[in-house]
Amino acid sequence: MKPTPKRGTTGLIQLQQVNPKKLEAAKSMRSRMTLAERCFWNMVRRNQVAGLQFRRQQVINGFIADFYCNQIRLVVEIDGGIHETQKDYDHLRERLINACGIKVIRFSNEEVINNSSRVLSKLEEFAAATAAIDA
Repeated sequence: MKPTPKRGTTGLIQLQQVNPKKLEAAKSMRSRMTLAERCFWNMVRRNQVAGLQFRRQQVINGFIADFYCNQIRLVVEIDGGIHETQKDYDHLRERLINACGIKVIRFSNEEVINNSSRVLSKLEEFAAATAAIDA
Protein backbone atom coordinates (compact mmCIF):
# COMPACT_ATOMS: atom_id res chain seq x y z
CA MET A 1 0.00 0.00 0.00
CA LYS A 2 1.34 3.42 -1.00
CA PRO A 3 1.86 5.82 1.96
CA THR A 4 -0.46 8.83 2.06
CA PRO A 5 1.37 12.09 1.33
CA LYS A 6 1.51 14.36 4.35
CA ARG A 7 2.26 17.96 5.01
CA GLY A 8 5.95 18.68 5.47
CA THR A 9 7.66 21.34 7.50
CA THR A 10 9.72 22.62 4.59
CA GLY A 11 6.77 23.51 2.39
CA LEU A 12 7.12 20.34 0.35
CA ILE A 13 4.73 17.42 0.31
CA GLN A 14 6.56 14.53 1.96
CA LEU A 15 6.39 10.84 1.11
CA GLN A 16 5.53 11.38 -2.52
CA GLN A 17 7.56 10.08 -5.38
CA VAL A 18 8.04 12.83 -7.94
CA ASN A 19 9.03 12.11 -11.49
CA PRO A 20 12.16 14.17 -12.32
CA LYS A 21 10.48 15.24 -15.57
CA LYS A 22 7.61 16.72 -13.53
CA LEU A 23 10.10 18.66 -11.41
CA GLU A 24 11.78 19.98 -14.54
CA ALA A 25 8.41 20.92 -16.04
CA ALA A 26 7.45 22.78 -12.85
CA LYS A 27 10.75 24.64 -12.88
CA SER A 28 10.22 25.61 -16.51
CA MET A 29 6.68 26.80 -15.77
CA ARG A 30 8.01 29.14 -13.08
CA SER A 31 9.89 31.07 -15.74
CA ARG A 32 6.87 31.13 -18.11
CA MET A 33 4.07 32.31 -15.83
CA THR A 34 0.98 33.90 -17.38
CA LEU A 35 0.13 37.53 -16.64
CA ALA A 36 -2.48 36.45 -14.09
CA GLU A 37 -0.01 34.09 -12.39
CA ARG A 38 2.59 36.87 -12.20
CA CYS A 39 -0.02 39.23 -10.71
CA PHE A 40 -1.00 36.63 -8.11
CA TRP A 41 2.65 35.87 -7.30
CA ASN A 42 3.33 39.57 -6.75
CA MET A 43 0.37 39.67 -4.33
CA VAL A 44 1.47 36.70 -2.21
CA ARG A 45 5.25 36.46 -2.45
CA ARG A 46 7.39 37.24 0.57
CA ASN A 47 4.60 36.22 2.98
CA GLN A 48 2.51 39.33 2.21
CA VAL A 49 -0.85 37.67 2.90
CA ALA A 50 -1.36 36.86 6.57
CA GLY A 51 2.28 35.76 6.83
CA LEU A 52 1.62 32.79 4.52
CA GLN A 53 4.35 31.35 2.33
CA PHE A 54 3.26 30.29 -1.14
CA ARG A 55 5.26 28.14 -3.55
CA ARG A 56 4.92 28.36 -7.32
CA GLN A 57 4.26 25.33 -9.52
CA GLN A 58 4.39 22.75 -6.74
CA VAL A 59 4.15 19.07 -7.66
CA ILE A 60 1.40 17.42 -5.61
CA ASN A 61 0.24 13.86 -6.14
CA GLY A 62 1.61 13.87 -9.69
CA PHE A 63 0.03 17.20 -10.67
CA ILE A 64 1.63 20.61 -10.93
CA ALA A 65 -0.40 23.09 -8.89
CA ASP A 66 -0.12 26.76 -9.80
CA PHE A 67 0.49 27.80 -6.17
CA TYR A 68 0.64 25.94 -2.87
CA CYS A 69 0.64 27.14 0.75
CA ASN A 70 1.78 24.47 3.16
CA GLN A 71 0.72 26.28 6.36
CA ILE A 72 -2.98 26.14 5.47
CA ARG A 73 -2.82 23.16 3.07
CA LEU A 74 -4.15 25.17 0.15
CA VAL A 75 -3.65 24.96 -3.60
CA VAL A 76 -4.53 28.07 -5.60
CA GLU A 77 -5.32 27.55 -9.27
CA ILE A 78 -5.45 30.47 -11.67
CA ASP A 79 -7.79 29.45 -14.47
CA GLY A 80 -7.51 30.78 -18.00
CA GLY A 81 -9.65 29.97 -21.02
CA ILE A 82 -8.20 26.46 -21.41
CA HIS A 83 -9.97 25.38 -18.23
CA GLU A 84 -13.36 25.80 -19.93
CA THR A 85 -12.49 22.83 -22.15
CA GLN A 86 -10.98 20.61 -19.46
CA LYS A 87 -13.48 20.76 -16.60
CA ASP A 88 -13.58 16.97 -16.14
CA TYR A 89 -9.78 16.82 -15.87
CA ASP A 90 -9.74 19.74 -13.41
CA HIS A 91 -12.42 18.05 -11.30
CA LEU A 92 -10.45 14.77 -11.17
CA ARG A 93 -7.25 16.63 -10.33
CA GLU A 94 -8.99 18.53 -7.54
CA ARG A 95 -10.40 15.30 -6.04
CA LEU A 96 -6.95 13.67 -6.04
CA ILE A 97 -5.37 16.73 -4.40
CA ASN A 98 -8.21 16.86 -1.84
CA ALA A 99 -7.44 13.20 -1.03
CA CYS A 100 -4.07 14.43 0.29
CA GLY A 101 -5.88 16.68 2.79
CA ILE A 102 -5.30 19.78 0.65
CA LYS A 103 -8.04 22.22 -0.35
CA VAL A 104 -8.18 23.82 -3.79
CA ILE A 105 -9.43 27.32 -4.51
CA ARG A 106 -9.78 28.65 -8.04
CA PHE A 107 -9.65 32.17 -9.41
CA SER A 108 -10.12 33.22 -13.01
CA ASN A 109 -7.43 35.20 -14.80
CA GLU A 110 -9.82 38.17 -14.90
CA GLU A 111 -10.44 37.99 -11.15
CA VAL A 112 -6.74 38.05 -10.34
CA ILE A 113 -5.91 40.84 -12.77
CA ASN A 114 -8.98 43.06 -12.25
CA ASN A 115 -10.12 42.33 -8.69
CA SER A 116 -7.04 41.61 -6.61
CA SER A 117 -8.67 42.93 -3.42
CA ARG A 118 -11.37 40.22 -3.67
CA VAL A 119 -8.72 37.54 -4.26
CA LEU A 120 -6.71 38.70 -1.25
CA SER A 121 -9.85 38.87 0.87
CA LYS A 122 -10.79 35.27 -0.01
CA LEU A 123 -7.27 34.08 0.85
CA GLU A 124 -7.35 35.89 4.20
CA GLU A 125 -10.81 34.44 4.97
CA PHE A 126 -9.59 30.94 4.17
CA ALA A 127 -6.48 31.43 6.34
CA ALA A 128 -8.58 32.72 9.26
CA ALA A 129 -11.05 29.84 8.96
CA THR A 130 -8.20 27.32 8.85
CA ALA A 131 -6.54 28.90 11.89
CA ALA A 132 -9.84 28.70 13.80
CA ILE A 133 -10.19 25.01 12.96
CA ASP A 134 -6.58 24.25 13.93
CA ALA A 135 -6.89 26.15 17.24
